[in-house]
Amino acid sequence: MPLDTSTYSLALLRLDGRRWNELRRMHAQVSVQTAADGSSYLEMGNTKVICTVSGPSEGRRSGAGGGGGDANASVQVEIGIAGFSAVDRKRRGRGDKRTSEMQMTIANAFSNTLFTHLYPHSTILITLHVLSQDGSMLAACLNAATLALIDAGMPMSDYVVACTSGSTSSYSSNDEAADPLLDLNATEEQELPLVTVGTLGAGERVIVLVMESRVQAERIEGMLAVGVDGCKQVREILDHVVRRHGKRILESIVT
Repeated sequence: MPLDTSTYSLALLRLDGRRWNELRRMHAQVSVQTAADGSSYLEMGNTKVICTVSGPSEGRRSGAGGGGGDANASVQVEIGIAGFSAVDRKRRGRGDKRTSEMQMTIANAFSNTLFTHLYPHSTILITLHVLSQDGSMLAACLNAATLALIDAGMPMSDYVVACTSGSTSSYSSNDEAADPLLDLNATEEQELPLVTVGTLGAGERVIVLVMESRVQAERIEGMLAVGVDGCKQVREILDHVVRRHGKRILESIVT
């Protein structure tokens, strides 16, 4: 059934009650799995992801993605999507094209952000488990991986944060008055053009930009601006989670 966007300009509210520039509820935790070197759990709306980090370790050179040769650590990413994570209960194989592209995108982003030169001849493995899908899956995986890497104590230049932005009209409608939207859910992603934006830190340096749909060139600037602004909001949330966890650790040491 097509998504009815005619009420956006009238009520200024989306189908889930948000305004055009509002994020969905975000909840995150770190150190959720004691057996891993670093771990995190993140929710963006109803999209739920668990991430674990192993390494730096020697010997493992196979897998998806990676950066650098022997002079730098290799960053490898594995993504597992649960069969019950979506409504259609579709099980993705290990050779799924979209999953492989996401693995490569995440690996490249962190290969350029982590100080991999400090760990030559080693491998850093990021494992992501998607428990529930409700849009912004790549963005949620990037945010969860950032928290897990921080929990593992990996040196990095800054937070890698991501979110999605879209447009209220599809490519075929050719509506020049279309408005940008922030943080699309699964229903909106099925009908509207979107782009996943990832930035480094609190600035506007874009390191991830993925578009999987067609859109008029005139709308890209507005979508990108909204996405960058959303990344700034996400960074504040993740920074609060990290500081709260650090404060809890310090309190446990003192007492």
